[in-house]
Parts: sequence; structure tokens; C-alpha cells
Amino acid sequence: MPKVTSKLQITIPKRLAEQVGISAGSDVEFAVVGEGIRMTPAGKRAGAELSTAERLRLFHEASARQAERDKRFAGIVSADREWTREDLYIRGDGGRGEPG
Repeated sequence: MPKVTSKLQITIPKRLAEQVGISAGSDVEFAVVGEGIRMTPAGKRAGAELSTAERLRLFHEASARQAERDKRFAGIVSADREWTREDLYIRGDGGRGEPG
């Protein structure tokens, strides 16, 4: 895992840099995203080249993949604990599974 130097510099892992087209001398842009930072090659905004219809299609595909993963993990109980994955999301709702 890369560490931040005293000059607030980090080294980007080579395979990640290659995947997004960053090389020595590349300009990059930083943006605050939630509690983190997103770094992108300058001029390449995420999703900028996709139409609304294409972004919606990709969103629905990702949602379907997540629903399949949720089905696979539903009801799995930890070997050393007596809780399920779903138990982690119950927040003072009396066990009804509703947002609290």
C-alpha cells in the first residue's frame, strides 16, 4: 500500500496507472468525493463521453449484478458468530428490516 511522503506525494501502482493511461509527466485532476479523493487523468471526466441512455444501461447492469451478489450471500451465518449479513443493517427498527 502506498504511503504519503512528508511532501504529500504518493506513488501510483504501475498496473493502476497503466489501466487509466497515466504515465510520467501526465497531468491529473483531483476531486473530493464523499470522504475520499478521486484522481483522474486531466481532461477525462468519468462518464463525460457517455450518453444518458448508456449511463442508465450501465447503472441497471451494475444493479442487477449487485442483486445477484445479495442473493448469493443472503442468510449466510458467520462460523464463529450468530449473525447474518442482513443483521448488520438493522438499526433500531425492532427487527422489521426497515430504515431506522
